[in-house]
Amino acid sequence: MSKTVRIPTPLRKLTNNEELVEVNGSTVGEIITELQTRYPGFQERLLDDKGQIRRFVNIYVNEEDVRFLENQSTALKEGDEVSIIPAIAGG
Repeated sequence: MSKTVRIPTPLRKLTNNEELVEVNGSTVGEIITELQTRYPGFQERLLDDKGQIRRFVNIYVNEEDVRFLENQSTALKEGDEVSIIPAIAGG
């Protein structure tokens, strides 16, 4: 059993419309790198020029925001689900 990443609709064009992608990385940072290798252009949509998670992108591991865990160093275990959720502005 591996880890699963839930891809938001705006990024599915990069993953050939796959909603769920299985990954092997052991940290959030490693899975971002893995997604970039498999789907070029993915990382630039998640990380800013300094390599930090963009302000308007939220990443959750099992429904917990990685900003309140260890950011990209957050460890992953078998069966974890990672969700990428872009912030939506409205009015």
